[in-house]
Amino acid sequence: MIPFDKSAIDTFPTQPGVYLMKGSDGAVLYVGKANNLRQRVKNYFASSGDNRPMVPFLIAKVAAIDTIVVFSEKEALLLENTLIKQHKPRYNALLKDDKTYIALKVNNKHPWPMVSIARYRGNPKPDGLYFGPYTSAFSARSTLDLLHSLFPLRQCSDQELLRRTRPCILYDMKRCVAPCVNRCTKQEYDHLVNRTVKFLRGQDKEVLADLYEEMECASEELEFEKAASLLKTIRHIEETLETQTVDRPLGLDVDALGIYRQSDQVIVVLMLYRSGKLLGSRTYSFENILEEDEELLSSFILQHYAGKEDLPKEILVPVPLESAPTLAELLSQGKKVEILHPKRGDRREYLEMAHANAEASFKREKDEQQLRTKVLMEMQEKFHLSRYPQKIDCIDTSHLGGTLTVSSLVAFDDGLKNPSRYRRYKIKLASESDDYGALREVLQRRYSKVTTEMELPDLILIDGGKGHLNAAIKILEDLDIASVDIVAVAKEEGRHDKGITQEQVFLRGLKDPILLKRHSPVLFLIQKIRDEAHRFAIEYNKKLRSKQLSSSALDSIPGIGPIKRKAILTHFGSLKKLCEATDEELAQLKKLSPADRLALRAFINKSNFPLQ
Repeated sequence: MIPFDKSAIDTFPTQPGVYLMKGSDGAVLYVGKANNLRQRVKNYFASSGDNRPMVPFLIAKVAAIDTIVVFSEKEALLLENTLIKQHKPRYNALLKDDKTYIALKVNNKHPWPMVSIARYRGNPKPDGLYFGPYTSAFSARSTLDLLHSLFPLRQCSDQELLRRTRPCILYDMKRCVAPCVNRCTKQEYDHLVNRTVKFLRGQDKEVLADLYEEMECASEELEFEKAASLLKTIRHIEETLETQTVDRPLGLDVDALGIYRQSDQVIVVLMLYRSGKLLGSRTYSFENILEEDEELLSSFILQHYAGKEDLPKEILVPVPLESAPTLAELLSQGKKVEILHPKRGDRREYLEMAHANAEASFKREKDEQQLRTKVLMEMQEKFHLSRYPQKIDCIDTSHLGGTLTVSSLVAFDDGLKNPSRYRRYKIKLASESDDYGALREVLQRRYSKVTTEMELPDLILIDGGKGHLNAAIKILEDLDIASVDIVAVAKEEGRHDKGITQEQVFLRGLKDPILLKRHSPVLFLIQKIRDEAHRFAIEYNKKLRSKQLSSSALDSIPGIGPIKRKAILTHFGSLKKLCEATDEELAQLKKLSPADRLALRAFINKSNFPLQ
């Protein structure tokens, strides 16, 4: 590789802007911003200019540097954020946020809103009010159960709400006001919804004040049963508030950021306080990070909060940010947001708690990583592998009575799932129930496309016995792939998820299988990988069966031919969603005539088969 010509820096502009460091293949390695581009880039190459540990690794790979001049710090921040998201540079902190979060959702856009548990990745959809995220599904369910006992909103689905002709048992249990059969007015129901939202936002005192006022009015009007019910709700809320220990007198909507790092490994923790109560936290892990804490946090704040509606009033940061006023201005679109670095008081306690959580998360993650490394090293030793199994692919096949044969390939990197490398295959060439043929087809289709050794796994795990192992070895030899180890694990006669058991492991070059102890961590990891492959294959098989069922079921509708049937399934995605469709949603299908829609509605009304 031709190294970057440092003399070119003298021609760089001295205005503010953004610089992009690129490798020999043109890929962007790092994006940074500066008030003086020439001086900032020159610091990277000066002998005493930049002492960050990752800088020498970066500079050794830089072949070219591009610059983009802007007119203000605000424009530089926005452009840097855009380029990081576009190019995903290796040495920048990119907020992937692909974890699943658990929250409580109020679908306030529905005429009769309800509270439910919702899972989402990244940011929640704009289809309701979300409260959370909660640290676990258990805590979310506990809160939901409390809400159902305090505020009796409906718990049934939208379809059940429309179909019901008399109240369900929840009405008799005083856990629902039965809007399905108009046992309450819209005004009364909305009043309950507003109280629920206030309670979730931490406005407990306002809710209690409203309840006390309503109870007194009921007493004055001699509605003693209603007053007693309100008093019971008040006592329940007061008892709940007494048990809440994570509470602060600050009473604001605040997010506190904590950061902990060792070299280029960084953990950022975001703790969410609403009305002074800790609602939950999120942890973000970054590797190969070149940015200093101030740069990383500025980039993190812009990536995380830009475009969000439900912003806190204050964002607390553990280090002073020179760009804080500019960031606050960018985020304050309709609602003022402050970015503060407190040195004392309650706000400082928030930051100290966030830092303690970041440090604990870092140490826990490192301990878990060391345990995974130990298990993988033990696997390499026990299975006589030629390479450390950092990347593992596992293949499993699923069929239903010899039909709809599919295969899945799941991937584990460093002992953890990597869904980005998952693949699934509908078997095209092998005959039904031919496991060997299906395995050969998957190996051929997957690894014949590999162009570099970097794309290959270190280990391929086959769900099967000696015959499966030999079939896999033959295919890889035909593909001229000699650097990948192969191991086959015999299935149990029963279910895949029976827990820790002794199983047979077949290795290349050994006639007899080896047995792992029942409590071996290597066995546990193998079963975890194989169960994931089995789950992924079954999931795909069910999806194909659901489509097949939908297609065959629609065949019986008069006037619905192949073209219209395809349009219906494409629009709704599944028979279940079709059967839940309203007349307005059916009207959106332009390919259907009024007669077609009537026939489709008649089909939906008489459908009584199980839906996937």
